[in-house]
Amino acid sequence: MMNINSETIIGDVVQENFKAAQIFDKNKIDFCCGGNISLAEACQNADRNVDNLITELEALMIVSDPDSNYINNLSLEDLSDYIMKRHHTYVSEVAPFLQQKLQKLCDVHGENHKELFEIKELFDGAVQNLSKHMENEESILFPTIIKMLKSGDENPDLGNVREEVLSIIKLMEEEHQTEGERFERISELTNNFTCPPDGCNTFQVTYQTLKDFEDDLHRHIHLENNILFKKTIALAREINSN
Repeated sequence: MMNINSETIIGDVVQENFKAAQIFDKNKIDFCCGGNISLAEACQNADRNVDNLITELEALMIVSDPDSNYINNLSLEDLSDYIMKRHHTYVSEVAPFLQQKLQKLCDVHGENHKELFEIKELFDGAVQNLSKHMENEESILFPTIIKMLKSGDENPDLGNVREEVLSIIKLMEEEHQTEGERFERISELTNNFTCPPDGCNTFQVTYQTLKDFEDDLHRHIHLENNILFKKTIALAREINSN
């Protein structure tokens, strides 16, 4: 079992057992974009008691998470492929449905719920940016990671490949932060995705799907920031030291 203390990094806890994400969510602690800080710092930022949080996490960690074990044992190449097939596909398939439903809500309920127009604008922006983001990952970042993996030490181009990977990762992390903040605002506007009293079935379905989309985005960002990127950076440093 993982040894957890106040200096343990949030992303490492979630990497060990993704079910810990539910505990962090409940305590208003960002585990994906903000996963690279200690439990102590996170609790200070969120005004939470770190000892209570550690106790809760330790109880959870008694039982291992098979899904996390599976992810942690994937190679960088296989993890990149998993992210594309699982999370990129999800965004591509669900985003058009949500855009359609949000437009319908604006048309039917916009007069009484002005917040719907901002929600739709925010989500449309997220879809546009995520589409470009995923395209860049699939056409540039992931192939460059694989190129770095397969480059021999004698390859004179290896240093350039390493620097390219690190530069792209920095940009990807910045874009993740932007989308995390965008969905924080969507969550505020929807009262944490709660259907209003006068909401119809379309309202209920749309808000629940938006919540599912946010949950998937958080896991997507976690897999990249806290696992794929971290392992890639470690590999790049290892290559640099050889």
